Amino acid sequence: MLEKILSALKNSGVELYQITETKQESAELFFIRKSLDMQRRKQVHQASVTVYKEFWEGENHMLGSAAVQVQDSYTPEQMEQMFRDALYAAGFVKNPFYELYQGGGEPSEEALEKAKRLSDISLTEVADCFAKALFAEDTESDVFLNSAEIFASRTACHILNAAGVDVSYCKGRIWGEFVAQCIAGQDVETYQDFSYEDMDTKPLRKKVRETLEMTRARAQAVTAPPAGEYRVILSGPYVKDILSYYVDRSDMYMIYPKYSTFQPGCDVQGKDVEKDRINLTLKATVPYSGEGIPMKDRELVREGSLQLLHGSNRYAYYLRQEPTGDYESFQAPAGKVSLEEMRKAPYLEVVNFSDFQMDNFSGHFGGEIRLAFLYDGKRRIPVTGGSINGSILEAQKNLLFSRELQREKAFEGPAAVCLARVNVAGSTES
Repeated sequence: MLEKILSALKNSGVELYQITETKQESAELFFIRKSLDMQRRKQVHQASVTVYKEFWEGENHMLGSAAVQVQDSYTPEQMEQMFRDALYAAGFVKNPFYELYQGGGEPSEEALEKAKRLSDISLTEVADCFAKALFAEDTESDVFLNSAEIFASRTACHILNAAGVDVSYCKGRIWGEFVAQCIAGQDVETYQDFSYEDMDTKPLRKKVRETLEMTRARAQAVTAPPAGEYRVILSGPYVKDILSYYVDRSDMYMIYPKYSTFQPGCDVQGKDVEKDRINLTLKATVPYSGEGIPMKDRELVREGSLQLLHGSNRYAYYLRQEPTGDYESFQAPAGKVSLEEMRKAPYLEVVNFSDFQMDNFSGHFGGEIRLAFLYDGKRRIPVTGGSINGSILEAQKNLLFSRELQREKAFEGPAAVCLARVNVAGSTES
């Protein structure tokens, strides 16, 4: 396939290109309740080809690009026509010129080790192992898993470009989704997804257990919290959403157009921080980025101080920075306060939103409450409805992270974060 693509690129007059060839095999399981409804195996061989066109517009030096997907079944004639069309389209994309990444260096040993964790195990064995873990906590009659999908995959990736990059790696992954349902009281459902890169099934069992408990509580919740200002505790994936503000604001794609003013050495939390300082590490989950840049873990924020800018080769070229590659995962250390201590004073703990949004341009965050627990100092009751509305620019001076940890999709860090004085739109009834 690769030889066919290279030949077609040459015959189409394309001089600058990047090819990402992938061969993926997967084992997939589909459940209704605990019964296996369908299983299948798949093998997909394809390539993503980006065609670049260098040109001038007056005194402006440009490099346009256009990407196409190539299937193994395409004929050389079909590929050539696709690449000619892509080259023509690239002439309308007027990005300032940048050089393609030229390669060099090696990924970290940790990144190489992570890629190998599931690469030598039977995909069927991986899928079956996580299926057993998924249903191990499903033991009640009033709340249960009504459906689930599990995918175990292994992907061989080969990246090369016209500037000399030629790297390969193999990566295994397990991911999926499930829906929990409670039929006691209200009939309600909770959707969850998951993704892991090793054979540790404990985080999945914990997620299922907590989701079943959450769904039962949601069935009992009938009122919205009273409108007002609260200590708000966010847990699960919402901790990652809050911290993603700092990861995105330090990405060079935000720095170059001046959407963000972050620079190495700046204090990302501002002055007068009263509680926890932010510490973040970018985690390499693959040996090479999509451009073939060797990946390694990088310290991003230390005690609130930004250590580096990160991003793709294009924006690194514009800003004259080292290209780090694009990161999908990051890590934060545990806090000093336990969840039990965090819950001693009155709070509103939101464990599930209909849709939580973290605006990484403005710093605004908010979402409609699907399930929360309201503690007034005496009682802890489930509530539903209403919404929270806040700004990380105001909340970041009083962030408090839990001592307990979690492993979420593309995130390792505190299980919860407490934010002071957050506005909640809720019930106005006395």
